[in-house]
This record gives sequence, C-alpha cells and structure tokens, in this order.
Amino acid sequence: MKSVDIIKLIVSVAVPVLAGLGSSVFTINSISTWYAALNKPWFNPPNAAFGPVWTILYILMGLALFLIWRSHRTRTRDIGIALFAAQLIVNVVWTLAFFGLQNILYGLLAIVPLWILIAATIYQFYKVDRRASYLLVPYIVWVTIATALNASVYLLNR
Repeated sequence: MKSVDIIKLIVSVAVPVLAGLGSSVFTINSISTWYAALNKPWFNPPNAAFGPVWTILYILMGLALFLIWRSHRTRTRDIGIALFAAQLIVNVVWTLAFFGLQNILYGLLAIVPLWILIAATIYQFYKVDRRASYLLVPYIVWVTIATALNASVYLLNR
C-alpha cells in the first residue's frame, strides 16, 4: 500500500470514529439517567451493547469511505463522498437531538432522514466499489433497529 493510501486509510477511519467520540458527549450522562428512566420496547438492546456496536460501525464506515476515496475520481464517487458526509452529519444531529436535547420526537425526525441518507450512500458506493457498499450494510441494519426503537420509545413515553 502506498503511503498516500495509508494516510487516506487513517483519515477515513478517524473521521467517523471522531464523530462518534464527539457524539458520545451527548450520550454519556443521558444513558444512565434520562434514557434509563424511559419506557422501552422488548427489543431494546442492553446499554452495554451500544458503545462496542457503534465503534465497530464507525470503523466499517471509515473502511468504506477509504475504498471510495482511493478509487478513480468521478462524479459518482464524489456524490458518494458527499452523501457519506451528509449521513455522518445527520448521525451526529440525531445523537444531539435524542440524547443531548433529550427529545424523542426530534430524534425520530432526524433518524428517518439518516436512514434515507445511509441507503443513498450505499447505493452510490455500490456503483463505485461494491465492497464499500457491503461494509455499510451492518450500519443500515443497526439504524433500522434504532429507528424502530426510537419510534417505540416515542410511542411508549408520550
């Protein structure tokens, strides 16, 4: 691997991991207090699962971004990177809305566009490098579960 690729790999993984670490500021205190007091559905994962799952997902996201970034520059690739950036920003916005503002409805209003942006990113990445799109499949599965969880928590706590 060329040194420029190593730098791209480090940056590609660091960006989503750092976004996740930054988002954790909003979740750290809320998980054991506000979130713990909410009524949750039967399929709510244990709190201990969230950190490791998100860490793995952020790493997979970074690897997907790396595969796209190192590919030949085309309009399709650039759109994919733009969609990736958009979904990452909305990911942080969801965390801020749900945990930072402790507003379940705002979380729901953010997570639906997040899911759409992830799907669009997967589609665009598929056109550039199928491996990159496959790396995002666990992410959209988790966000699908999170969307159902967010909606259920909203309904159970109105």
